[in-house]
Amino acid sequence: QVQLVESGGGLVQAGGSLRLSCAAPGRTFSNYEIGWFRQAPGKERESVAAISWIGGSTHYADSVKGRFTCSRDNAKNTLSLQMNSLKPEDTAVYYCAAGYNAYGGTPSSYEYWGQGTQVTVSS
Repeated sequence: QVQLVESGGGLVQAGGSLRLSCAAPGRTFSNYEIGWFRQAPGKERESVAAISWIGGSTHYADSVKGRFTCSRDNAKNTLSLQMNSLKPEDTAVYYCAAGYNAYGGTPSSYEYWGQGTQVTVSS
């Protein structure tokens, strides 16, 4: 069992930046693929970004490409999602998820999920 904890969400004006972090207290997630997802009210959960377990491969949704960057440092057991040039349509609850062989997959591909962190972008 891997417990994930997201942090770093908040309220920001359009054009601003936020950096989300994902931690796994007491566990290492170096062998897991990591995905970042978001869910806005009344909408399905959607993939935002994914990073392979080695960290050499990343994938982004078209809607965030060029604005969001996900990274991991397995030695420090840290994960992050840097979000720049935020737009009101980025408003959602953001989740990190971990799983084996899940890179770039749908939400059901990932076994472990955090509780989510709210990101609100005002216009």
